[in-house]
Amino acid sequence: MMETPRTPLQPSTFRNVITVLSIDGGGIRGIIPGIVLAFLESQLQFCYRCTQKLDGEEARLADYFDVIAGTSTGGLVTAMLTAPDDQNRPLFAAKDIKDFYLHHCPKIFPQNCCPFSAALKLVKSLSSPRYNGRYLHKLAKEKLGETRLHQTLTNVVIPTFDIKNLQPIIFSSYEEKKNRQVDALLSDICLGTSAAPTYLPAHHFETKDFVGTSKEFHLIDGGVAANNPALVAIGEVTKEITRGSQEFVSIRANDYTRFLVVSLGTGSHKCEEKYSAQNAAKWGVLGWLAADDSSPLIDAFTDASGDMVDFYLSAVFKALKCDDNYLRIQDDTLVGELCSVDTATKANLENLVRVGEELLKKQVSRVNWETGRFEPVKQKTNEEELISVAEKLSKEKRLRDLKSPHGKVEEKMNP
Repeated sequence: MMETPRTPLQPSTFRNVITVLSIDGGGIRGIIPGIVLAFLESQLQFCYRCTQKLDGEEARLADYFDVIAGTSTGGLVTAMLTAPDDQNRPLFAAKDIKDFYLHHCPKIFPQNCCPFSAALKLVKSLSSPRYNGRYLHKLAKEKLGETRLHQTLTNVVIPTFDIKNLQPIIFSSYEEKKNRQVDALLSDICLGTSAAPTYLPAHHFETKDFVGTSKEFHLIDGGVAANNPALVAIGEVTKEITRGSQEFVSIRANDYTRFLVVSLGTGSHKCEEKYSAQNAAKWGVLGWLAADDSSPLIDAFTDASGDMVDFYLSAVFKALKCDDNYLRIQDDTLVGELCSVDTATKANLENLVRVGEELLKKQVSRVNWETGRFEPVKQKTNEEELISVAEKLSKEKRLRDLKSPHGKVEEKMNP
């Protein structure tokens, strides 16, 4: 059968639900959601359940989500999925994310193999970031070039934190339409949101609006503000609704039942007693910044940020009796080097690939509000649930194409 020509996702004016994809921060652990995203995109191309082509090999995640949000490493993945190539299609397919991480992470986070590497990291962290960030800077500029926020193939939301003004800065496609000063280069946004304190240097750049008014940004890791950006993405859509945007004329600002949210974590270590009050009670500044080759302070604020968002969204979607509209995929059983955001050895990266593959086979889970642990809530696996999500996304896109005067050509060619 002839490949169906791709049409952009029609505005939410022609839709039943607002589709949101969210990707947490987590350094090299971005491989884990990368594996999940590759599976979801493959299902949009070819449905394993019905063993037939769904939307064709050229289907990409940006064709189906109204907004894709990402923090830190999730911001990098967001840019990969939404930046246009020369054919105005996504720069990367989801299946390319794994190889991208396997190839580039060892160069972004070069490993010192000497017996005293942990001690050397600690000493270096006292006076400068562990890594100089030059390779990541070069990589971002080469891959993303002059692409700016307004050019992404679907709406994006990427949180960062301005260290000069001590406030979150959200780079949002919705906000960019009203404030051209946030229309920054995607490469600069990615370098800002991934600048994890003690790991990579803060990133500074300027933008100008149409009349030449400049704005400075002094950015560090978006995980300081929102390591799990799902709620930020929903908030940006809600702001658009309250502003009376024509894209959402039929939606109420507080109608969460109209959202379909896929939120992907990068793994955590809830099952491992990594720290204890007995140890923490003895820490000074150095202990909080670096203990056992990790940073307890950074671990604390990123885990807390991600968990609080999940707690809230789980409660809201459950209260509204639309649990199936919120899918959180997270592995909280990581131990040892798997917990690291920067141990970019070949063995550890390959183990993270296996974690992602095994996560697909695990049962759909929800966080237990009392214990904070993920517990199975369905007999279905994450893989099976993603197949259902792919079918919902495909159906939603077809409905929008049918209703929109701009999408009827595809519907006629593939009834």
